[in-house]
Amino acid sequence: MKTMKRKLPVTIPDIAIILLFAALIVFSGAAVLTGTRDAARVVIQGPNDRTWIFPLEDERTVRVRGILGDDTVVRISGGAVWAESSPCTNQICVNMGRISAGSLFPMVSCLPNHVMFRIEGNNERADVDRTTW
Repeated sequence: MKTMKRKLPVTIPDIAIILLFAALIVFSGAAVLTGTRDAARVVIQGPNDRTWIFPLEDERTVRVRGILGDDTVVRISGGAVWAESSPCTNQICVNMGRISAGSLFPMVSCLPNHVMFRIEGNNERADVDRTTW
């Protein structure tokens, strides 16, 4: 006795849907792997809502006059930023050291002098999320 196999009909709409999903997968994968990221920048905020923005690639020293009357000196160099000196007594902002785009907490504050700086934009840690997704 011969058994007859039944063929499933594949229609043109079925093929179109399969191709559409394949293209969607390819384009979404390409968007994730080649996504553009903003250039990293340093945002420095002083008292009275004064704000300065510099590229993280800059080599510069910025003096920010705080409410204590003296300057907090912020240094940008080699893809990192740090407080070189501050007029406050505890020096926590100076002791925090350098921060860069890949830092876990890319922000430093000198609370007594009301000066804060942070890194925005390109975050190297985003690569971890992108590859594990």
